[in-house]
Amino acid sequence: MKRVIAILTAIAVVAVAGWFLTSGNSSTELSGTPLGSANAQETGADSDIDISDVQEMTLGNPDAPVTMIEYASYTCPHCGAFHTGPFKQLKADYIDTGKINFVYREVYFDGPGVWASLMARCAGPEKFFGITDLLYAGQSTWANAGGRDPVAIAAELKKIGRLAGLDGDTVEACMQDEEQAKKMVEWFQANATEHGIEGTPSFVINGETYSNMAYSELKTVLDEAGAE
Repeated sequence: MKRVIAILTAIAVVAVAGWFLTSGNSSTELSGTPLGSANAQETGADSDIDISDVQEMTLGNPDAPVTMIEYASYTCPHCGAFHTGPFKQLKADYIDTGKINFVYREVYFDGPGVWASLMARCAGPEKFFGITDLLYAGQSTWANAGGRDPVAIAAELKKIGRLAGLDGDTVEACMQDEEQAKKMVEWFQANATEHGIEGTPSFVINGETYSNMAYSELKTVLDEAGAE
């Protein structure tokens, strides 16, 4: 498992650092820590990684007049605060009532963010949002395990997977899937470039990108977009 952790960390560091350098976006507003330039490589349009089969994770009404995309990182404290707070109100007011189509897209600042994403997607869309809730609720524990030791973090993530009803072998296989990790990082880069994502959480509402905001402001934007 230690070798796999090293591989996935390298994937995240190289690919994400490359995106920060080539995207033209400022990293000063990012709530996570942008990865250094020493491992940068060519990414984006020059990549031959096929991301066409990456599944969108959605909630709500797919035919709603408003589509809201959230870009978030499992290791971002601001994203954790949003999901353990305002997101619950958003779900009650707009998602469960069918007023919006909600799409969640992962952003990666680091290896642990990639591993958490692999684990969350392990059982498909049926359990994705339940696992996401567990990840954000326990973020301060698993993301800082062992003084942010990668092995300790991986162990804590596997505990969350088992708590969500995944067997140990399934979680292990998902978290060791190097090809899927490469695909997810490439997918993140393409999405973030398309929508000009400069920090997390960010929201794209009917094609327009917004930075993090108070729930009252978010509600106004959604209502004005037609979600009333």
